[in-house]
Amino acid sequence: MKDHGFLEVETPSLEITTGGAEATPFKTYNEDFKLPLYLRISIGELWQKRLMAAGFAKTFEIGRAYRNEGSDANHLQEFTNLEFYWAYANYKDGMKLVEELYKKIAQDVFGTLQFETRGHKFDFSGKWKTIDYCETVKKETGIDILNTTYDEVKNKLDELEVKYDGTTMERMVDTLWKYCRRKISGPVFLTGHPKLVSPLSKSMPQNSELTERFQIIIAGSEVGNGFSELNDPFDQAQRFEAQQELLKAGDKEAMMPDLEFVEMLEYGMPPTCGFGFGERLFAFMVGKPLRDVQLFPLMRPK
Repeated sequence: MKDHGFLEVETPSLEITTGGAEATPFKTYNEDFKLPLYLRISIGELWQKRLMAAGFAKTFEIGRAYRNEGSDANHLQEFTNLEFYWAYANYKDGMKLVEELYKKIAQDVFGTLQFETRGHKFDFSGKWKTIDYCETVKKETGIDILNTTYDEVKNKLDELEVKYDGTTMERMVDTLWKYCRRKISGPVFLTGHPKLVSPLSKSMPQNSELTERFQIIIAGSEVGNGFSELNDPFDQAQRFEAQQELLKAGDKEAMMPDLEFVEMLEYGMPPTCGFGFGERLFAFMVGKPLRDVQLFPLMRPK
């Protein structure tokens, strides 16, 4: 990152409102300020964007994130991620940089660009393909994400015998996509995400229902997530309001509104590309569950 001119920064781990991801946070309390706080669920996304507005053109941070959720081969409650933000760049610029970054990591750390894990083989060499979110879901399930209903998605998940724990359209669509991605070995860039599942991403000029977002898919899982960041304060306020309604409806992973962030956007944030990835990438490269690549994963006491 430093070779590309990025400045390494540190942002708060304790936040008044969590931002930058959709996840259930850990809650804590500040005795001095008499203030409820949350452990961060992203590596300073809303803070690094403030730095973009302040004139810092390229920043990154490597740090710990905390999510009060279940454990499996790809998820833990505490983990290390990297996030970067790049002013005057868009998601296509980010895709080029990230492809270069992943190839360098693979070659420098493992001495190879070819891997095999969890029934998948993937090769980082060559130019990576791009696939479309809505087209992939429709091909695999017959569901048109942009023209469907909650009941239609629910019935399809039941038909596919996919477990789900969601009472909102956003969560159900996300579950349907995760079913579809299981067969993708990658590496591929996933683009064309609906606005419904991308509350911080800029809309596509040609279709306001889709966003300028990209994810990296390998071995049936997501191992990186980036955006052309939303910098329209009016659009962002509306999306925060929609997320607030999801919270009221019982969606614990919906994003908390951050009105100070909206105020920052009113002053002005340049067009920006943001991206994040974490330890999960290395777990896939070595073919082990995420728990096995941490020195001290959280465990139940004996």
